[in-house]
Amino acid sequence: MASVCFVAPHAWPVLSGDARLPIVGGAEVQQAILARLLAASGHRVSMVCLDFGQPDRSPVDGVTVHKAFKPDAGLPLVRFFHPRASSMWRALRAADADVYYYRSASVWVWLVTEFCRRHGRRAVYAGASDKDFVSDQGGQIRYARDRYLFRCGVAQVDRIVAQNEHQRATCRATYGRDAVVIPSCYELPGKRNFSPRDCVLWVGTLHVNKRPEMFLELAARLRERRFVMIGGPGPECGFYERIRSAAAAAPNVEFKGFLPLAEVEPWFDRAAVLVNTSLYEGMPNTFLQAWARGVPTVATVDVGAPIHRVAPTVDALAVEVESSFKNLSLGSACREYFERTHSSGTVVERYEGLLAELAQ
Repeated sequence: MASVCFVAPHAWPVLSGDARLPIVGGAEVQQAILARLLAASGHRVSMVCLDFGQPDRSPVDGVTVHKAFKPDAGLPLVRFFHPRASSMWRALRAADADVYYYRSASVWVWLVTEFCRRHGRRAVYAGASDKDFVSDQGGQIRYARDRYLFRCGVAQVDRIVAQNEHQRATCRATYGRDAVVIPSCYELPGKRNFSPRDCVLWVGTLHVNKRPEMFLELAARLRERRFVMIGGPGPECGFYERIRSAAAAAPNVEFKGFLPLAEVEPWFDRAAVLVNTSLYEGMPNTFLQAWARGVPTVATVDVGAPIHRVAPTVDALAVEVESSFKNLSLGSACREYFERTHSSGTVVERYEGLLAELAQ
């Protein structure tokens, strides 16, 4: 049975459940879910994370976590090589896996594939967003040097995983390589709060590309509905505070700010509908959290799911949100689609097939 190492620099807060660290990224959530599921299936599973103060080789639910550099380690200009790349290389060697898995666009894709090439191991790159497969990564990678190295990594990685057919087509058009489509997965928490579903929910990082101001405009249109916004700050200076202040001035909006993953889950139990206002997505974990509970989703982007409804404007969002409160049959359709496409058993079976193929 193949061993696998998830190279997930920022996943320690999600995997460990450390609520003191305000990091809950979609790629990190998916890697934590997959790591636990594969460990439970009998695979030897490890993970490489940054040094957030945890002991090296920390065991979490059957996953051994090797730590690399501290998030702010090193001096400008030379820190990429040392201590960052050097400590990452040491952690990859310590993991000693058959297959190394990296998710989302980053310069570390190159380092992982280079390590695997030199040591006779296999590397998998998985996209976390539709922008991961376009030529400039949608501006997600800041420096030209890192964009170049990322492209080098994609060129030599052993397998590429896409979340949907759109990403697969874009990968082929941009990089001339085929990708295997394996959907994201999710598991409902063991303990749940069954409360009346009475709110319109928005969950995400308060990033300019997420367009949270559209959600506030929607709340102004539907004043009789209760709106709940959950999310921590993104990289844009002052944007978080502007949104927080605008939400505080709205009488029907409850602004929660950043919440750890475990504290976000109960809000999905209370949601009547989940709204997403992003410019682009891949397959948001929030959609899976909603569908698993029978909560319909409405968004400004199309994720290729037949039960998901697309509304590009605030007016269209308002119509679809109101429809969600009235059409009770939407819930069962969402649950059925989730079980058929995104349940953990279905997705893990496909990953185990991929790992077995690579290990041969």
